Amino acid sequence: MSARDWVDKDFYAELGVPPDASADDIKKAYRKLARELHPDANPGDTKAETRFKSVSEAYGVLSDPEKRQQYDEARRMFGGAFRPGGGGFGGFGGGGNAGFDFGDLFGGTTPAGGGGLGDLFGNLFGRRGGAGASRPRRGDDVETEVRIDFMDAVRGATVPLRLTSPASCGTCGGTGARPGTTPRQCALCGGSGLVTRNQGAFAFSEPCRDCRGTGRIIDDPCVECGGEGVSTRTRTLNVRIPPGVNDGQRIRLPHQGEPGRNGAPAGDLYVRVHVNPHRLFGRSGDNLTLTVPVTFPELALGTTLTVPTLDGKVTLRVPAGTASGRVMRVPDRGVQRRDGGSGDLLVTLRVEVPQRVDGKAREALEAYAAATEGHDPRAELRALLETRGGE
Repeated sequence: MSARDWVDKDFYAELGVPPDASADDIKKAYRKLARELHPDANPGDTKAETRFKSVSEAYGVLSDPEKRQQYDEARRMFGGAFRPGGGGFGGFGGGGNAGFDFGDLFGGTTPAGGGGLGDLFGNLFGRRGGAGASRPRRGDDVETEVRIDFMDAVRGATVPLRLTSPASCGTCGGTGARPGTTPRQCALCGGSGLVTRNQGAFAFSEPCRDCRGTGRIIDDPCVECGGEGVSTRTRTLNVRIPPGVNDGQRIRLPHQGEPGRNGAPAGDLYVRVHVNPHRLFGRSGDNLTLTVPVTFPELALGTTLTVPTLDGKVTLRVPAGTASGRVMRVPDRGVQRRDGGSGDLLVTLRVEVPQRVDGKAREALEAYAAATEGHDPRAELRALLETRGGE
């Protein structure tokens, strides 16, 4: 039977008897209704079958003196809070169940991770409360940061990382007890970490005062950690940075975070990588990028360029008539991928315009301008402007 049945259903109304009915009256009412509603007497009548189940359920509670006492006390405590038209719970309105999630009361958890009222009603409704504080608890995850050079990010590297953080005590191995001794089970709570305090029909679970909710008693605590099993240590980890790591990417190191409790595994360590920029190369995914300044004659007449890569240098042939801003691709000279391949080197050609032109250079440019005055590089743009002007 669910917890809701104890306070939401009116078992007395199901049997048609008053709340102060005697055990004999309850039995007589049940037998009468059972004969009338029994499935054998109502073949194919689903309503009668449903009603028969409800009556049997009500009799199962009210015919048991202990269950009836618990049921009556629960109804006196909460009144009509959970029945349609009831007065709300704890003064939160009188509109019945509107806006109230019954599951939150009996099955929910508090924001801090503790049990809901399902723990409080554990013994009353035939179920235990939340797990004791002695159950194993995984350690928390930890995040730190590391900064590496651009070349290390591209090629991969092993980076030493110095951490000062909680860790399993090196002296006692995390048991909290002095080496050579072992904790013993708490006699008061039986190792559960919880003790139950009865108040009428209700049972309240609370952390055991003898073991502080751990379920264990340490008679001879470890000197280093004081019985906690955890101490602050400074340690050095060698973190393997894989080739091709991106700026801001996190690397997970399993079980290198805070230690777990009561035998549970440690949390994970996440290392967030920051990559220093390179003075020449940029990056676009698995490709490296490089901008190479060129002169106008080199693009107009064609040339051969020598450009750097991460592994030396390569020769790049620039065809005559190449436009400024063109991107030329050098295969397999980019960032190494996980599949063993590599990205490319993308070289952008950009015309470098001198700030001042004097002497023969100026004369040569003026002669060139005169020789090419019949070429209009903005002809298409002019035609568009003329068309728009005539509209």
